[in-house]
Amino acid sequence: MSSEDEKHRIQNEDEKASYGVQTVSDDYLSEYEDAAVTSGAPVERISPLGYHVDAISVIFLNISKMIGTGVFSTPGSILKSVGSVGLSLIFWVIGYFFAGASLAVYLEYASYFPHRSGAEVAYLEKAYPRPRFLMPTAFAVQSVLLSFSSSNAIVLAKYLLVAGGAETTTWNVRGLAVGMFTVIVIICILSTRWSLRLSNAIGVVKVITLVFIAITGLVVLGGNTRVEDPRANFRDSFAGTTSNGNGLATALVKVNFAYAGFENAFNVLNEVRNPVKTMKRYAPISLTIVFVLYFFANIAYFAAIPKQAIRTSNELTASLFFTAVFGNSKAVTAMSALVAVSSFGNLLAVIIGSSRIIRECGRQGVLPYPRFWASTRPFNTPLGPYLLKWVLTVIVIIAPPAGDAFNFIVDLQSYPGNVFSFLMTLGLFFVRKRRASIGAPPTEFRAWNAVLVFAILVNIYLLVLPWVPPQGGIYAGDVSFFYATYCIVGLAILAVSGLAYIVAIHVLPKLGNYSIRQLLERLPDGAQTTILVRVPNGEVAQWDATHDKHGDVLPASKQ
Repeated sequence: MSSEDEKHRIQNEDEKASYGVQTVSDDYLSEYEDAAVTSGAPVERISPLGYHVDAISVIFLNISKMIGTGVFSTPGSILKSVGSVGLSLIFWVIGYFFAGASLAVYLEYASYFPHRSGAEVAYLEKAYPRPRFLMPTAFAVQSVLLSFSSSNAIVLAKYLLVAGGAETTTWNVRGLAVGMFTVIVIICILSTRWSLRLSNAIGVVKVITLVFIAITGLVVLGGNTRVEDPRANFRDSFAGTTSNGNGLATALVKVNFAYAGFENAFNVLNEVRNPVKTMKRYAPISLTIVFVLYFFANIAYFAAIPKQAIRTSNELTASLFFTAVFGNSKAVTAMSALVAVSSFGNLLAVIIGSSRIIRECGRQGVLPYPRFWASTRPFNTPLGPYLLKWVLTVIVIIAPPAGDAFNFIVDLQSYPGNVFSFLMTLGLFFVRKRRASIGAPPTEFRAWNAVLVFAILVNIYLLVLPWVPPQGGIYAGDVSFFYATYCIVGLAILAVSGLAYIVAIHVLPKLGNYSIRQLLERLPDGAQTTILVRVPNGEVAQWDATHDKHGDVLPASKQ
């Protein structure tokens, strides 16, 4: 290491120490992988977004994203897909183990790249550096096209209307969904610190709400409520179990959706002090808390609501539960309001996490105007990603026809995500191999190979089984149109991503007689981004001689 490099290293250590950031092992270890990867977003050793994410925020960013609409809205569709109460409960357990295996994958990646936010976008970039820019482009396209939270906003609006005793017409729901989503986005834009504090507070309300539901369910099972036969659904609980592959796959997709969020805190990893140690300790705690609450909430539903009513409950299972236990009393309205608060917190946590994903896509240089996505001005928040989330979500809330849109949107968002989840898990083996080839020392966490194989197998299951036709024909799925439409549309989005890559990185440079190179740019707010520039082929040699592999301009002494 040269004296100049040593000077920069000491300066970085001093700066991080002033922020209270871990300085011993994370930078040292991640530099090994940086040495083997020549493209992607630059590492921001000092987070321009600050360090507002503490251990409590890690727990509740995950909990608030997991507990949103899933446990309140999907038990009915899961029961409809699997056919029996017993198998439905088993699927919630399977979902927990799959989420735990996937969490181990995220933890290992985090131990390699502790100063990269965005989670999946950063990890895929590191796992698949070749072909250059392919993975960032593909992930960025699908992230932008599917960067909406309309389904959760719609459920929030429905519960607010139920709590207020108002009519749930299509445009009442849509108008309220747009209004509430706008309020949430404004909160996130104005302050990261206060949006996290609000998320934490609502997270506490979520946990209390589910604890109340679980305890109420146990009271119902004890026979001390107005429910006449609370154990009816548990007698011969596996009666009606389906053997149809499509139904089972659809149920696992829904359960997987309900647990989605266990990785949310990894999206803000670079805003966490002592990131690896914090994630190792608190991310598994958040997942386990949610699993226990989910399981007992489902038992409560099955104790209070007839099986057929749950199957047809659509997105309002929790409201049926309160009605069955308490009748048409003020308690029903109050609990519906609590569910709405939970949905509000879910949207808040989702927006915070996904804004960092979009920001990382922009910092990779594959989206237009990378400075816009990377900038943290004027409120020290990622304004560009927040605005994109708002625009796309409002469009998807207003544009689709009423009816099957909720189930279709949930399935559509999950299918490309399953593809990338499979690639990310498989890519961990490639990262390990490259690190071994350059003599990188072990890090603080390493997942068992058996856990990785399990995660890969479940991802394959999620990718293959949805193509199996449901019982009753190709129009008998959980939507009224062709059952695999969401799979086809999801693959079409990935195809568009591949086409965008071919055109932007290969076809246009060939036609224009130029080559794509990346340029590292440091913004006034401390943010860093990669900009993809067009270098005429006659000037490529000079460019490569004056820039390092990450696109930073070399000092005159090294040119």
